[in-house]
Amino acid sequence: MSNSASTDASIRRRALVPKDACPMAMAAEILGDRWTLLILREAFYGVQRYDDMRADLGAPRSTLTDRLAKLVEMGLLERRPYQEPGERAREAYGLSAAGRDLAVTFMALTQWGEAHALKGPAPVDVIDRKTGRPLRVALVDEKGRPAKIENAVLAPKAR
Repeated sequence: MSNSASTDASIRRRALVPKDACPMAMAAEILGDRWTLLILREAFYGVQRYDDMRADLGAPRSTLTDRLAKLVEMGLLERRPYQEPGERAREAYGLSAAGRDLAVTFMALTQWGEAHALKGPAPVDVIDRKTGRPLRVALVDEKGRPAKIENAVLAPKAR
């Protein structure tokens, strides 16, 4: 994707949007630390219990506790009470509606990781629940027609 609406080879000296008004920058502020992304990954895989997340991630208790609290505060995770037989009541952490809205972002990261970070095929696929066919994240126009990434440019919105 080009960062310029022009076709010349000039180098842009400033971003089109100030950082504090940029949705991409704001999302990076929320999601940009390693533990936050990994915790959300756990939630996307359906892991909701604190101890299970900690075992999978190897995160320090204080870090996991802090990030979970922040993700709940930001509205990406929701606390849900649960109790196993003979155990005390505890809280699980599930994706909220806003957290589930990150699904396409995480699927795109998965595709990128498969193409550029893995040394072989991915151990998971995103598939259509009804058909079983693989799904891909793609760039499409407002009518759902595929668009080429090299034709995509960032442009200020008309106000």
